[in-house]
Amino acid sequence: MNWRNSIAILVFVFSTSTFAQSNLLNAKTPDQIGKKTEAELSADNDKPLPYGYVHDRDILMGKRIWEFIDLDERVNFPLYFPVEGDVMSSPDRRPLYNVLINGIKEGTITEVYDSSYFTTKKTLKDIEASLFKVDTTDVGREQMNEDIDAYRNGTKTISEEYIRKTEIQPYDVNAYKIVGYWYFDKRQGELKYRLLGICPVVPDVYTMDNVEKDYIELFWIYFPSARDVLHGATAFNNRNSAMPFTFDHMLNARRFSGMIYLEENVYGDRKISEYMKENAQMQLLESDRVKEKIRDFEQDMWNY
Repeated sequence: MNWRNSIAILVFVFSTSTFAQSNLLNAKTPDQIGKKTEAELSADNDKPLPYGYVHDRDILMGKRIWEFIDLDERVNFPLYFPVEGDVMSSPDRRPLYNVLINGIKEGTITEVYDSSYFTTKKTLKDIEASLFKVDTTDVGREQMNEDIDAYRNGTKTISEEYIRKTEIQPYDVNAYKIVGYWYFDKRQGELKYRLLGICPVVPDVYTMDNVEKDYIELFWIYFPSARDVLHGATAFNNRNSAMPFTFDHMLNARRFSGMIYLEENVYGDRKISEYMKENAQMQLLESDRVKEKIRDFEQDMWNY
């Protein structure tokens, strides 16, 4: 594929994206901003591009890969921001975490699991147990100790001002973990990637006050089932705010930087950190080795 074809494909993809600030230059009043014209509505395709069917016999090589997306990296900022301010109230500017958690609460995202193998489902109640922590301040404990029997019987309650509620916020999200499948389609003669799951990594709510926080996998979402929700939410396009990317497009097009921390293997899918212990540099080199091994398979197919 030459560069002219690449540009044509990019133009087509951008033209079918959802406009976060559609009608911005034609609006007479602020409430008209974001409302599409009839021409835009008829031209838009408001559904994610469906995956093609792939028969197992057409897969010449396949490997499941787990990656770590660090939100401190600048290229990953569109997945993280915005996390506060008036922009957060706009339906067109939300962090990926809000899109996922709101989809679960509203029931539009239902395939939620406790691991990347998608065997045991998690309910909203299970997730909320990891999102909130309710604690009583020292003053509240002193108040309760003055008449502990009354508090146990329920005749008295602790004042609201002495109850401290801690909740995971979008700015607490440290990273995302994803699992996907790299495969060589012999029918099409090319290496392809299919994203299978995504997981926000957040601090354990019970260690939020600690200097050293423990980080946990909040939940795993089976990505194909959440594509409609992610297609309806957009991330900021730094080059052209009139044409933002949908989260579905960003993740499927791999517009992020991720580090491989696990590949499926004969050793029970052991992580790289388990056999490259206490050596961050060697872990990065091993991650690159796994990446190059996958890429080299496609290259080797055309070497004679």
